[in-house]
Amino acid sequence: MELVYKKPEIISDTQPNNFCPGCMHSSTWKIISEVVEEMGLADKTVWVAGVGCVANAHRYIQLDRFGIGHGRGCAGASAFKRCNPETFVFTYQGDGDLAAIGLAETMSAANRGDNFTVIFVNNGTYGMTGGQMAPTTLIGQKTTTTPYGRTAEEHGYPMHMCEILNVLEAPSYIARVTTADVPNAKKAKQAVRDAFQHQLDGKGFSFVEFISNCPTNWGMTPLESLDHIHNTVLKEFPLGVFRNR
Repeated sequence: MELVYKKPEIISDTQPNNFCPGCMHSSTWKIISEVVEEMGLADKTVWVAGVGCVANAHRYIQLDRFGIGHGRGCAGASAFKRCNPETFVFTYQGDGDLAAIGLAETMSAANRGDNFTVIFVNNGTYGMTGGQMAPTTLIGQKTTTTPYGRTAEEHGYPMHMCEILNVLEAPSYIARVTTADVPNAKKAKQAVRDAFQHQLDGKGFSFVEFISNCPTNWGMTPLESLDHIHNTVLKEFPLGVFRNR
């Protein structure tokens, strides 16, 4: 029989991933792991683990990593890359980590054009700490801190990080993707590959946003959450490549 696919070797056979059933963090990490191995980067990669659900991959992804304070992913990655320019560095951050407490660090690194990659998982909620409103929570979405739904008058509007970063001069690659279906998962893998190549070519700051789900805090089944992404979330956060220099 011809082997047409195998699990990436950097994904552990013994350690659990700790993500909730149906959570798209798992498919996002599958794509990252495949690209890392296909590009021959496993032995030279360090990933920076943000705080929250994003850090749950530390046991089952067999790559060097370091944890960082909440929101400080881009600051830590910037320092590490400057001290070790030969190392391949990417951050893995959620919406609360990157777009709320870490917004200043994110914008500063992007504005400098620091040569590392950001993987940003946007599921519209603080997943690990109880489902509070995040910067990307949709208008009308109910959370533990917006029990009647988010309103623009009281809470402001959802933040669109790709569009915000796209007004800066320095970033070299900016894209928004999802793994909510197979065709889009293939596009997401290509976006990760392109972003990684930008770093390898020394082009500067590269950024890939994954529109993801949170069945647990959305109060949906995994299948319902995928329908919600297609029918609602993507209307607010359209997919596409915003910049590719």
